[in-house]
Amino acid sequence: MAGPAIIAAEGVSKVFGANRVLTRVSLSVAEREVVCIVGPSGSGKTTLLRCFALLETPSEGRVIMDGNVIATPAPSAAIRRASRTVRSNIGMVFQHFNLWPHMSVLENLIEAPIRVKGLPRKEATQVADRLLAKVGLSDKRDSYPGRLSGGQQQRVAIARALAMSPKVMLFDEPTSALDPELRREVLLVMRQLAGEGMTMLVVTHEMGFARHVSSRVVFMDLGEIVEESVPGRFFTAPKTERAKRFLQQFED
Repeated sequence: MAGPAIIAAEGVSKVFGANRVLTRVSLSVAEREVVCIVGPSGSGKTTLLRCFALLETPSEGRVIMDGNVIATPAPSAAIRRASRTVRSNIGMVFQHFNLWPHMSVLENLIEAPIRVKGLPRKEATQVADRLLAKVGLSDKRDSYPGRLSGGQQQRVAIARALAMSPKVMLFDEPTSALDPELRREVLLVMRQLAGEGMTMLVVTHEMGFARHVSSRVVFMDLGEIVEESVPGRFFTAPKTERAKRFLQQFED
């Protein structure tokens, strides 16, 4: 890891009824790192990301941000307060956009900064306009999500997460619902964020992005981290047979 962790999971397990999805997973992400989590469907990648995002409570273990425990199986009042405090420091981009359909693009971006952070509307609008320019959608400011392509909606979703000025951005397969051309425009925005030093944890099947943009690649299978290394080593000389079999499906 590059330095002190911004966010970390320590021994995190997650059980849904009789189904154990995660088993004692530990993973840290340092400032300015881009960590890509890859692996077959059903390996626990999204559940781990949702634990980092405080959308799932660990069955075992804990999640830590900036040295403070923010999630445990039975959080104390102090941990609940800490989680509320840091929640706005975690930006999340989902597979299916999750934009508010009854709000314009601008309204989608300014709602949380005004309601959660207490930003004046004028300031929130200035931030939103800057972010829409960053993702190339200034001309869609007053449009509604239903009038946008999937790639445009996902770029709005990224801008909306950035509007809260998060310390870390979490991406849950943000291109999997898009066709190849639209995937490219979203990946360009993500590459730009990585180049600007945004700390990112990305669940993805985009092996090109993981190979060329990530600081580390984490391979998961059956709810566990099986392998973790820099992309050059992972893609050219994976250490485990499970990782080798997984990568073979992406070979020409």
